[in-house]
Amino acid sequence: MDVAVEVEDLWFTYPGSTEPTLRGINLRIERGSFTIIAGPSGCGKTTLCRCFNGLIPHFYGGTLRGRVLVNGIDVASRSTHELAREVGMVFQEPEDQLICLSVEREIAFGPENLGLPTEEVKSRVEEALKALRIEHLRDKAPFELSGGEQQKVAIAAALALKPSVLVLDEPTSNLDPVSALELTKALIELNEEGLTVILVEHRLDLVARYADQVVLMDRGAVLVQGDPREALSSEEALRLGVAVPKPIRLFKQLLVHGVKLARPPLTSEELAEGLVEFLGRHRG
Repeated sequence: MDVAVEVEDLWFTYPGSTEPTLRGINLRIERGSFTIIAGPSGCGKTTLCRCFNGLIPHFYGGTLRGRVLVNGIDVASRSTHELAREVGMVFQEPEDQLICLSVEREIAFGPENLGLPTEEVKSRVEEALKALRIEHLRDKAPFELSGGEQQKVAIAAALALKPSVLVLDEPTSNLDPVSALELTKALIELNEEGLTVILVEHRLDLVARYADQVVLMDRGAVLVQGDPREALSSEEALRLGVAVPKPIRLFKQLLVHGVKLARPPLTSEELAEGLVEFLGRHRG
C-alpha cells in the first residue's frame, strides 16, 4: 500500500514550555489502514494528532522540527484550510466543533466554505448522512443530540470535505458502551471503504481486533509500532498501564503456567480457539 502519513524525526515544544511534548517521532501509516494510537494521559497523543491536520504549527505556534507528510504534502507548507481536504479531524468533545443550528447545516458548512457549487454541497451532505446512517437527524439541532449522535455528526461533517485520512482523538471517551460500539462499527465500515483511519483510543477491547497497526506512546515518544498482537502483548504495553484487551492479559497469565498459545488473542473467541488447539496438541 502507499503511504498516507509519514512522520520524520518530529519534535514539538508548545509556546512558553521548556520541555518538548513530542520527541523524535518517526511514524509510517499506510493508505487505507486502521491505526490505533494509545498511551498514558499526557504522553503526546493529542499533540501528534494536531500535527496531522496542520493545527500544529499553524494554529498553536510553538517550535516544530522534523516533518509530517500527508499524501506527500508537508503540512507545515500548507494552510489548515487546504489540509482540511486531506485530513478530517474529530475531537474528544464533539460539541466543541459543532456550531450550526441543524445537522444538515453543520455538514454543509465545510463544503460551502470551500466554495463548492450548491449541487455538489447537497450531494456531499447526502453522502455523509447516509455513510453514518443519520438521515433521520438532518433537521435536528446538534445540541439536542446524544453524545454518540454528536460524534457521528462531527464525523459526517469531516467526511463532507472528502478527506483521505480521518483522525479521531478518543471519540468514545464520553460515550456509553452501546454508543461506543455503534461508533466503532461506523468507523470500521468507513475504513473498509478505503478511508485511512487514525484513532486515539483507550477502549482497546473494543477496537484492537480491527487495527492494522498499534502505536504505543510515552513521554512524547513512540515506544512500539507494529502488529496489534505483538504491540499489545509487549512488556511496554503492560508497563505503560495501557488497557490491554483481557484476552491478551489471560494469554500472558497462561504463559506463566506453561500454557503457550499459538498467538496472542485479541478476542475471547480467539482465546477459546487457542485453548482448544493447545489441549488438542497436548492430549496427543
